[in-house]
Amino acid sequence: MPSIQTVPALAASCPLRAILWAGLIAGTMDITAALIVYGAMGAQPIRLLQGIAAGLLGPLSYSGGLATAALGLLCHYVIAYGAAAVYVAASRALAFLARMPFLAGPLYGIAVYFFMQGIVHISRARHGAFSWKMTLIGCAIHIVCIGTPIALVTRRLAPR
Repeated sequence: MPSIQTVPALAASCPLRAILWAGLIAGTMDITAALIVYGAMGAQPIRLLQGIAAGLLGPLSYSGGLATAALGLLCHYVIAYGAAAVYVAASRALAFLARMPFLAGPLYGIAVYFFMQGIVHISRARHGAFSWKMTLIGCAIHIVCIGTPIALVTRRLAPR
């Protein structure tokens, strides 16, 4: 009699696959949301991507055309994959991260937002004055587009 597989193939824990998918999904959702939300506020897509590269290059980023915009997009995905890797690794030690994605994910999204704000403030990028409006918008984007998707992919592909 053939054996019945009790664990579906997708449910078998695969941390590397979880990192790859979570980084791709979160990075794509986040940059899409940023382009839409900040675009509605007047930000131009190339300038927004150059602003990400400004974390490495400083103000020179804005005179680099498509090359620095592409660098900004690359930096964005490196950060997204880094956030996914940290979450998946942490979920190996803290099981609730994979078991409770609708609690842990939003909290992680907020943590990533504030971590990124700290990095931007010590990087070469210029930053403006503190704004509650921009902080709330940034937190909302990170909850929906970073923390929650990473947590859900982790639950699906890298359960403990």
